[in-house]
Amino acid sequence: MPPDLLHDMVAHIVPLVPALPVSAFVAILLPRLFGCAMSERYTYAVVSVGVLGATLFVGMLAALLLAGLGTPSVVGAGRWFAVGHDVFEVTFGLDALGLAYGGFSLLMVALVAAFSRRYLHREQGFHRFYALLMLFAAGLALVSLAGSLDMLLIGWELVGISSTLLIAFFNQRPGPVRNALRAFVTYRACDVGLVLAIVCLHVNFGDADFVRAEGAAWLGMPQRAAAGLALLIGFSLVFAAMGKSAQVPFSGWLPRAMEGPTPSSAIFYGALSVHLGPFLLLRCHEQVHASPLIGGALIVIGLATTAHGALVGRVQTDIKSMLAYGSVTQVGLIMAEIGLGLHLLALLHIIGHAGYRTLQILRAPSLLHDRHHLEQMLGHHVSHAADLDSGSNRWLTLPRVYRHALERGGLDAVLTDRLLGTLLDGLRRLDAVEQRWSGCLARRLLAVLPRGRRRLRAEEKAHVS
Repeated sequence: MPPDLLHDMVAHIVPLVPALPVSAFVAILLPRLFGCAMSERYTYAVVSVGVLGATLFVGMLAALLLAGLGTPSVVGAGRWFAVGHDVFEVTFGLDALGLAYGGFSLLMVALVAAFSRRYLHREQGFHRFYALLMLFAAGLALVSLAGSLDMLLIGWELVGISSTLLIAFFNQRPGPVRNALRAFVTYRACDVGLVLAIVCLHVNFGDADFVRAEGAAWLGMPQRAAAGLALLIGFSLVFAAMGKSAQVPFSGWLPRAMEGPTPSSAIFYGALSVHLGPFLLLRCHEQVHASPLIGGALIVIGLATTAHGALVGRVQTDIKSMLAYGSVTQVGLIMAEIGLGLHLLALLHIIGHAGYRTLQILRAPSLLHDRHHLEQMLGHHVSHAADLDSGSNRWLTLPRVYRHALERGGLDAVLTDRLLGTLLDGLRRLDAVEQRWSGCLARRLLAVLPRGRRRLRAEEKAHVS
């Protein structure tokens, strides 16, 4: 096949991967906005077409990459907009990393969609769940196939907003809404790192595009910055990944995110969303390894998160929290692997852990039911509690260690009471100063105008009386 024809085929197929889930999202949302009744069969059919079609196109792209392209490439789909000398192109990247993660992500979305058809049957939010699932699938497709950090940021934010809305799925209760707000605040605070990295790249180099490096296994972003700027960009990307992947000290939102439906918990916090942080660092691995300080910090953060997740997970009393901290532990190990430069191992670890954890979370409700049924048949309680005096749990007998695990390391208290509390207190004081200043300025302006003077005299008389 001629290279030009092959390139044209790829350029027409790639935009369809995120476009199909977006079309399914619109097809579910529009009838609801106009008050039209929809059946569950219609919604599931629309979702099936969107997800399976996108998966099929990813398979075609992988076949074309292996058959004709052979090496990673960037495909342009037109200009987005231009500001001065900066031009924002709509670009998609085709390489082993993006196609592997994108294809796996869409397969997991299809699995969860099929599981949820009966799990959420006749649930009040059935259509809303599938609409948000399609928005999530579109975000994953954009992140996986992005040809620049600009495109990746769009998918990154779509994943974040769909994640937040699904945590608050049962919005008639205050708990899910409160936990969704906590996750949203963590996302927004740490997304500043990704935005800062993009701004630094545009200001200094005019673009944030991924390119094909000679001999590289997948697309990346070559190191072009000086030492100081490289440190800033690298640590900004690590900060963004820490929030999205619940690394210490931002791990407190992940067990709270289990307030959402079990299928969304499985695909977001067991499989895909929680692994977007490592994916970002794999995509920008040149920036991560621009300095030994960044790689060393990533190893420390990953190992600290692994130890924290393993310790806290052992004292949890509900299965979803145990699985959540199990995810925290494994993602911490993946972060450490990236810091050590073991990129292929990290990618395999992501795919293996995502599939295994998803099946665990999907199995959790029926596992509890099966255990209760077993206890009813046996006529007594079945205990699988570990012996604290033996094996790896022996150190939990230490009072300080056990208290640390029960309090989840005190990270929530540090972030909420000290850091956030201090920030809110400072903002309240600034607000009080601003109100006093604006009130004083308003009174001076009123004193100059004739009507204002009469109004002030009337207010003074009313105050005296």
